[in-house]
Amino acid sequence: MKKLTPSRKRLVNNSITYGIVIAAFVILQVLGGGGMLSSSIRGQLVPICAYVVMAIALNLVVGISGELSLGHAGFMSVGAFSGVVAAISLQSIIPNDTLRLVVAMVIGALLAGVAGVIVGVPVLRLRGDYLAIVTLAFGEIIRNIFNVLYVGVDANGLHFSLKNEMALGLEEGGTAILKGPMGFTANTKLATFTAGFILILITLTVALNLIHSRTGRAIMALRDNRIAAESVGIGATQYKLTAFVTSAVLAGAAGVLYAMNYSSLAPKKFDFNTSILILVFVVLGGIGNIRGSIIAAAFLTYLPELLRTFDLDEYRMLVYAIVLILVMLVTNNPTLRSLFTFSGRRARKEEAQKGGAAQ
Repeated sequence: MKKLTPSRKRLVNNSITYGIVIAAFVILQVLGGGGMLSSSIRGQLVPICAYVVMAIALNLVVGISGELSLGHAGFMSVGAFSGVVAAISLQSIIPNDTLRLVVAMVIGALLAGVAGVIVGVPVLRLRGDYLAIVTLAFGEIIRNIFNVLYVGVDANGLHFSLKNEMALGLEEGGTAILKGPMGFTANTKLATFTAGFILILITLTVALNLIHSRTGRAIMALRDNRIAAESVGIGATQYKLTAFVTSAVLAGAAGVLYAMNYSSLAPKKFDFNTSILILVFVVLGGIGNIRGSIIAAAFLTYLPELLRTFDLDEYRMLVYAIVLILVMLVTNNPTLRSLFTFSGRRARKEEAQKGGAAQ
């Protein structure tokens, strides 16, 4: 059998990944159109899309760059709350819901990118556990800022306060958008499953093109052997910051999509547990495996609803733990891992053929 060239193999793998996403979207649209999806499943479609984007984004840092980040929920919250502020503020200027959602996503992604630069410049000089601890701290700082932030809008524009809602000084007809620990409570739902699907495709395009570009190869070279990479002129901070900021931008867009699916949302939603949940998606799907992250994020996001159907919701974290243990056993055992890979099956077949020829 003729061997595939690396570029051809990459094209096939990318096509399979896009095909899985498109096939899932078409199937769910057909089932939804036929009334065969329950209300709980329909309610989970947008969050699944948001978490899929988050898993791909974090995989750029953890899998491709080789750095452990525990603060990505912070970038998601920056996108979520800035997107809501933009969407509500522009309601009279941009009456079209779809266009307003797009503008909100762009604003949320850009501000999350700015936050990524602010966090990444000092943080990416650290390595290992120190990097994880500092990113965790930055994630908690961002969440606590939103816990005390009040934002309102009136005829004079946006108003900000760190005290209370009354300190905004809104004129008659003004609206308080963010209310400190309460977050936002009167948002217009703009997110749709179609918007989530398009965002996943955009995220896949950005991530896969970055991975297979010259920049992506430099990032992976730094991941595999930093000393050797730096010795040939690859700047560690520049390339790692590129991956980190790109990941933050995608996380911000995912945050806008997630927030626009709810009429109310509090900052406590984007705490340490959310960052760990996203990391679980990456680990379960395989670190550096984009396709695996998509499948793991979709499965684990829907899992609580599935367990609730069987009255097993209280065992959700136990199921997470068991699944992670099983995945680690499989991925760290060569014999078990070969059972699930095409290359492993081909190797066993070749060995069997060699054994038959020897006899």
